[in-house]
Amino acid sequence: MAIGILGLDSYLPDRVVTNAEVADWAGTTEEWIKATTGVEERRYAAAEEATSDLAVAAALKVLDEETRGNLAAIVLATSTPDQPQPATAALVQRKLGLPGVPAFDLNAVCSGFLYALTVAEAVLARWSPEARALVIGADKYSTIMNRADRRTVSLFGDAAGTVVLGRVPDGFGIQAAHLVTDGQYSEMIEVRAGGTRMPDGTPEERLFRMNGFTVREYVLNALPKAVRQVLDETGTALGEIDRFVLHQANPYLVESCAAELGVPLEKFPLTCVELGNTAVASVPVTLAAAHRQRPLRRGERILLASVGGGLSTGVVLLTWY
Repeated sequence: MAIGILGLDSYLPDRVVTNAEVADWAGTTEEWIKATTGVEERRYAAAEEATSDLAVAAALKVLDEETRGNLAAIVLATSTPDQPQPATAALVQRKLGLPGVPAFDLNAVCSGFLYALTVAEAVLARWSPEARALVIGADKYSTIMNRADRRTVSLFGDAAGTVVLGRVPDGFGIQAAHLVTDGQYSEMIEVRAGGTRMPDGTPEERLFRMNGFTVREYVLNALPKAVRQVLDETGTALGEIDRFVLHQANPYLVESCAAELGVPLEKFPLTCVELGNTAVASVPVTLAAAHRQRPLRRGERILLASVGGGLSTGVVLLTWY
């Protein structure tokens, strides 16, 4: 049997941060933010909410008794951990009351959820048919934003999304995956300080930075290439894909990717207009939002794709069960 998604949901913090508020921080205008990014608002977690709290809030929405009793792994994708160690997944495990379940973090920045999905699929292949895995993508980027940098602070928000993986009949579930990292471009997206290479650093070096123009050019080359490779491997035509759930960097980039692939934009659900770029959470958050808006039907073919820091690219093709 194959491995597929048995449940999914998301968690969004309560606080809505408007373009007017961001414009005041960054010394710009609401009009500039909307025209440049396409983002209208985003969510920020409360000061006392850590990444683990976002992850737990999302996980509680999908954890039923059957999943709890058969849980083989908790895989948390995040690039904003609660602390350097232990793994934030261990803190999530403790808060969920799931002692003994293997729990670990994975960091591929905004592509991390797809990397985690692929790793969890491999873990389940070695367990009993009843085994399940909890895969979570959670980030709190509001804590690492440079509020003076209008090009980044206008984009990002906080969120968490989660899925439960388990066995599904052959022909359904995850059909193929493709992961690639191009470390030669690692400086394009980074938080320079806080690790062993630069433990301290200036306040600005401890904040997120991104070369937006270069990253955009990379995305428009790497993502369609990875998508086509997965489709070629499975003998699937672009027209056979029912929904494309892309990383929600900003609505204009999603539109450009759709145009590059030659696929109608209506096949690409969007959350980034109202939520901004929710980093590693954006793919599961958008998948859950699409499911709420128009429930996924058995047999639908869904392509998940993302590019993030590293620079890393992930593509997963699945058939909904």
